[in-house]
Amino acid sequence: MTLVKFNPKNNNSLMPGFNYVFNSIFNDTFFSDRMVAHVPAANISESANEFHLELAAPGLKKEDFKLNLERNVLSISVEQRSDDQQEQKNMTKREYSYSSFVRSFTLPESADENGIQASYNDGILSIDIPKKEEAKNLSRQIEIK
Repeated sequence: MTLVKFNPKNNNSLMPGFNYVFNSIFNDTFFSDRMVAHVPAANISESANEFHLELAAPGLKKEDFKLNLERNVLSISVEQRSDDQQEQKNMTKREYSYSSFVRSFTLPESADENGIQASYNDGILSIDIPKKEEAKNLSRQIEIK
């Protein structure tokens, strides 16, 4: 009797063509473009006077963004539609594209909701959220007795 060691990393040895068929189907751009969620990455930082939020969203315009503040939740949403039409001889090719995302962030109680400012430059949406006066880090020298 011969023992064959099973390697789970290389499971193509049992049915080599079986996995190839499914990999070729699901790795096709038709499926991969629609199965991947495109949500931009966010960087959040804090300074003494404000919170700073950056969203990496290249290829958009500032008109594409909608910022909404409701009950201490800041929501950033984008809805983008495009209609690309090319005509060649007697054939017309149309491709419709629709993409959207929503990112929501809960603001801390120390955030001043009235002073929020946003700008969009070089593919980065920057949002500055000032802190309330009582929440700002006040530093003072403590006297040693």
